[in-house]
Amino acid sequence: MRTDAHDERAAADAAAPVDGAAEVLSAGLLLTPARPANAFEETVQRLLQSIRLGLIGPGERLPPERELAGMLAVSRDTIREAIGSLADAGWVLSRRGRYGGTFVSDELPTASPRSSALDRDPTDSRSRLEDTLSLRAVIEVGTARRAAESELAAADRERLWQAYEECRTARGDQYRMADSRLHLLIAEVLGAPSVIPLLADVRMRVNELLDGIPLLAPNIAHSDEQHRAIVDAILRGSPDDAAAAMAEHLEGTEALLRGFYA
Repeated sequence: MRTDAHDERAAADAAAPVDGAAEVLSAGLLLTPARPANAFEETVQRLLQSIRLGLIGPGERLPPERELAGMLAVSRDTIREAIGSLADAGWVLSRRGRYGGTFVSDELPTASPRSSALDRDPTDSRSRLEDTLSLRAVIEVGTARRAAESELAAADRERLWQAYEECRTARGDQYRMADSRLHLLIAEVLGAPSVIPLLADVRMRVNELLDGIPLLAPNIAHSDEQHRAIVDAILRGSPDDAAAAMAEHLEGTEALLRGFYA
């Protein structure tokens, strides 16, 4: 639906910050193109960062969907999914009517995941977050590659596919447990016992972080697709594809965690 020039000016006024900070920092500073592989997760990350850093303050209007889609180089469906997820989490709200749109909540969520998952010292929190994500990337990308290089027994191949199916069909509070089992099984089928405790440790750390953020349905659906790509590549015996699929999967999770924590 189109608006006339008066409506567009009114919408622009509603979106404009009330102080002079916007002259130095644009509201669109962080709303740069997301990488297609993790478009939803990086869209959430960029919107959250823009809100948490005050580039779009409480009560201020987000750019219209069509503009956000252009700024982030993603589809309007992705924008709607990201905004819907942030609305469910209490960060934004929608208003109908002539001057409606999506606005940052007047009162932002106060229960920070950092308070339970990380220390209260922001510098130490960021350091621990980056340490966890780096460790996970080193271990899990390498594990996926070596699993694809291995001669897997028929039983292990069946177990791997079953773990994927259980993760795909898991719902609610069962999802992260099924997700962890799949990732741990990839390490187990290697037949390298020393890898499993390392991966288990990093999964505990990641799950502690994930438990502090909302379970976002579009992200779960995306993760299921990526899990299938990882498992497919391992079963096909394609190390490069397995490593690339796992790296892409981890990058999506990293984008969300940095959005909520960093």
